[in-house]
Amino acid sequence: MWRAGLAPMSPVVRDGGLRPGFHLEPGMKIGLFGGSFNPAHEGHRHVADTARIKMGLDRILWLVSPQNPLKAKTETAPLSQRISEITPFIGPNDIVSDFETRIGATYTLDTLRALKARFPGVHFVWIMGGDSLVSFHKWRGWLQIMAMVPVAIVSRPGAMMNARFSHAAKRFMHYRIKERQARILPAMTAPAWSFFKGPLHGHSSTAIRAQRRQSAPGI
Repeated sequence: MWRAGLAPMSPVVRDGGLRPGFHLEPGMKIGLFGGSFNPAHEGHRHVADTARIKMGLDRILWLVSPQNPLKAKTETAPLSQRISEITPFIGPNDIVSDFETRIGATYTLDTLRALKARFPGVHFVWIMGGDSLVSFHKWRGWLQIMAMVPVAIVSRPGAMMNARFSHAAKRFMHYRIKERQARILPAMTAPAWSFFKGPLHGHSSTAIRAQRRQSAPGI
């Protein structure tokens, strides 16, 4: 069993949290970074690292979704491939997991309920890029998600203005805390959220997939 301070380098966990490798201590600040990661890229690393530094997170749990309900199945690579391609981008104490597949969760709301039930006392904070905030109100149970865990938004190219005036941002405008208070965000009672500005990283999964299609044999 490994614990905080004794974590192996970048473990890839496929046990859905049932093995000791998924061990989380009460009081730890854990960032939850979910998505299809189709594929993972430097932009994802930038979002994760920004959140980690701003909030002083103990580690980030990269939750690789079996299939994003808002995206086409035909464009989604196999889960095992997407998990393996994340490894170069994660921090030394981070965990990559197919937790959602293991518990049969399709929606973030179900994932959060399961994690909070299994790891009481852990301070979870949901992490996402500013581009995801724009469409956040389309997620199933988005109001419940905001009421369940604090949320950290990291700026992404071309999305800052749209994110600022998004439906979710306006709905929860009175629960936003200043960026300089980022370190207390994970332990705050939800709803609570913050927007982290900073250097932008332009990589995108859409562009990478398009490039791969163009370079594929026979195309």
